[in-house]
Amino acid sequence: MTQKYKVFSWLLFDFANTSFSVMMVTFAFPLYFKNVICAGEPSGDALWGFSVSLSMLLVALISPVLGAAADYSGKRKRFLFVFTLTSVVATALLFFSGPGTALTAAALFILANMGFEGGLVFYDAYLKELASDKSLGRVSGYGFAMGYLGALSILLLMKPLLSGGIVLSNASNIRQSFLWVALFFALFATPLFLTLRDGKREVRSPLSFAAIGRSVKEVQYTVRHIMNYPDLARFLLAYFFYNDAILTVIAFSSIYAQNTFGFTTGELIVFFMLVQTTAIAGSVVFGFVTDRIGPKRTIVITLFIWFAVVLLAILSDSKELFFYTGMLAGLSMGSSQAASRSMMARLTPAEHVTEFFGFYDGTFGKASAIAGPLVFGLVSAQAGSQRVALGSLLLFFLTGLLLMTRVGSAGSRQAFEA
Repeated sequence: MTQKYKVFSWLLFDFANTSFSVMMVTFAFPLYFKNVICAGEPSGDALWGFSVSLSMLLVALISPVLGAAADYSGKRKRFLFVFTLTSVVATALLFFSGPGTALTAAALFILANMGFEGGLVFYDAYLKELASDKSLGRVSGYGFAMGYLGALSILLLMKPLLSGGIVLSNASNIRQSFLWVALFFALFATPLFLTLRDGKREVRSPLSFAAIGRSVKEVQYTVRHIMNYPDLARFLLAYFFYNDAILTVIAFSSIYAQNTFGFTTGELIVFFMLVQTTAIAGSVVFGFVTDRIGPKRTIVITLFIWFAVVLLAILSDSKELFFYTGMLAGLSMGSSQAASRSMMARLTPAEHVTEFFGFYDGTFGKASAIAGPLVFGLVSAQAGSQRVALGSLLLFFLTGLLLMTRVGSAGSRQAFEA
């Protein structure tokens, strides 16, 4: 199997799983959850924010341990398969949701999102062995570009089902779209499981009590000693804050557009298509920029773009201006995520790659999504204004930016390898 084909199968997984992200986390399901399942009640914002936060918290708690277990056992692909299958099955089961099933639908979403987010720990860990240090930025950028292309594709495919609006009268078509998302995810994720192979090592059980106990001890050791590697610690802390804001924007963007600006379903579909298009461009272009000027400088640039995005979204007084704001958000979303993954890969030693991506994607990546959605949902429900809730995210971006300016480029990695 050629290296290029392995890289392509890895990229195709991003194409597959972003269909879940855009349909189930960003666009269709959040609106379906609030408008249909929760009958448009303001409490729907709080319950949705709680569901997102709880799923992220659970992933944050288990990811480092499972990452360490995957490194120890060499069964990274098996873990990825289990998480992917969980997400696909739970997404398909949401076909049976409807009015009056809020708790059941929330539980299924939490399970589906755990499968999606948890799988990223093992998926991202492959980057280090598929790309050289000189091409990490480009390959990471290509991955996100493929993801946004997948999101654009699923939106085009689902447009006929969603054209009737995300309302009770069109509920049967919306529920069908969840089945198609599950199929799309499963179909295009399959090549990765057929082509990638885990490295040969001593056969060890990944889920025995002894292996899990060893993994817990490794994680405890890492937590106790992580401050010995200041660049890695500062980056993870900075990532915690700015990623919190980014994930909150993603989770509430469709609700914000519809409730604040009165977007129709058709306008939302066009809006998210434009966002995915600029995100593809941002991922590719800033992938080259990252390899040229380094991931740290790239992340700082993208955070300034995010400041502009949030301010424009708050001050926008027309749909047209919000469309342009969304396009700018897509550009910064693709670039900041690709540069962050590249930064983490550069700071991580090969022998601990899945464990440390467990901290990146799990503890700091997913736990960062706990505060933002909860704060946004509660502020929105109490203040009755989503603009006020959106303004709270500026503090998260500012904190992340200040911490990011103190991060070196490779100190942590050298310290681990010493």
